[in-house]
Amino acid sequence: MKATRQKAILEIIRQQDINTQEELAEALKKLNFNVTQATVSRDIKELRLLKTLSNEGVYRYTMVENVEHTLDERFRRIFSESVLSVSAAYNQVVIRTLSGSANVAAEMLDSLGWSEVIGTLAGDNTVLLIVRSIDDVEEILTKINEMLR
Repeated sequence: MKATRQKAILEIIRQQDINTQEELAEALKKLNFNVTQATVSRDIKELRLLKTLSNEGVYRYTMVENVEHTLDERFRRIFSESVLSVSAAYNQVVIRTLSGSANVAAEMLDSLGWSEVIGTLAGDNTVLLIVRSIDDVEEILTKINEMLR
């Protein structure tokens, strides 16, 4: 019963904006789930649902994966908008960014977990990627340029 109810909760929040636990309980009751607010509250915690601000300016429940995806998209957009140039020498890639943007760019690159990259260093407007080998540099440049499109 619990698994079925939690599956229904996920389906409900995918299909409609649910702002409160009471709204979620009402939506579940319409699907013949007899729930209390306490049960809904426990389900929200177990499902790791979060309240996020919708495009309409109201808070609604969403899944953690949706928030992570949105943050990933935002990071990629910030990265592509802040990079000014990319160049390489030997096993190093140097990325020039807008002033103050290098840390964000380096964090974005670190979050990707590329096995070819040993590490990143960030200044104010420059990111230095240390690449495992000279042979891997071309692959890294290709990946970065794809992100900049």
